[in-house]
Amino acid sequence: MRVDITYHYPPELMSLLIDTIPLLNKAKKDVFLFFQGAGVADSLMRLPLQRWKQDRNNINKFEIARQVLVELNARGETCLRERREVLKRVIEFESFSSCWPADQLKARGLVAEIQKVVNVKDSFTRMAKEREATQQAHIAKKQAEIDKATKKRDAITKVKSDLSALFTEGDRHRRGKALEGVLNSLFEAYGILIREAFSLPGDQGEGVVEQIDGVIELDGHLYFVEVKWWKEPLGVAEISQHLVRVYHRAESRAIIISASDFTAPAVTTCKKALQQKVVVLCTLQEITILLEREGDLREFIKKKAQASIVDGNPYFEVRM
Repeated sequence: MRVDITYHYPPELMSLLIDTIPLLNKAKKDVFLFFQGAGVADSLMRLPLQRWKQDRNNINKFEIARQVLVELNARGETCLRERREVLKRVIEFESFSSCWPADQLKARGLVAEIQKVVNVKDSFTRMAKEREATQQAHIAKKQAEIDKATKKRDAITKVKSDLSALFTEGDRHRRGKALEGVLNSLFEAYGILIREAFSLPGDQGEGVVEQIDGVIELDGHLYFVEVKWWKEPLGVAEISQHLVRVYHRAESRAIIISASDFTAPAVTTCKKALQQKVVVLCTLQEITILLEREGDLREFIKKKAQASIVDGNPYFEVRM
């Protein structure tokens, strides 16, 4: 039986123990031996032991039990082990034949009552511990959510800073490569699975034949990402090469991100492509506004994709 009465015996249990322990032991000496067997030091029984040694008729078994138990209770947590052992010896007591015949029936009833009290107290203790464990788990979960949100917010703040810094970069090549990294960090901050820029060699060993700026996965769909930082709006020639890449890959979609705008013919070409592929056109300005408004990039892309599929509009303006 589990015994989990913590820190102190409650009043009802204390009273029961004072009434029971003397009945389980025939002689006063046996009461002291009972407590010694439970690990109670003689120093904790000093007063009743001294009275008994001076005059064995000066104290009875019930007074011995009361004084020792009161002392154990007063010691709090330092005597937790002894209190538990005393209680364990009582609730596991079975040799009632060693009691005085007149005390056996009463002793059995008191032990049963103590077992009942302990079971109730133990149940409350278990429930309290389970409730505390649940509360701690809830607190830990909330803290994890806060930490995750903080980490995401910090990552997005860094992306905003890095993206702003690119507008002062004069080297076109360095700016383009840096932009790929910034956008990869952006996707990662929003929990969008990514594969960063990579090159594909030709089948005949002719070197790199295809340069992919990145691939993201959102809701089970793969989007091949193309990033352009040109001064002039992107035309048909600039977007067609990426569309061809997507045409050659089953179940893939296209996202084209431009630092400038898109020409009307380029948008028309993408609308025609919607007959075979989902195409999303986006500008860095839209992303910058999204970050400033603390919008959700996942929802941003999903709404643009929905507009392409449902409305046939690959260049839909999302307001977050």
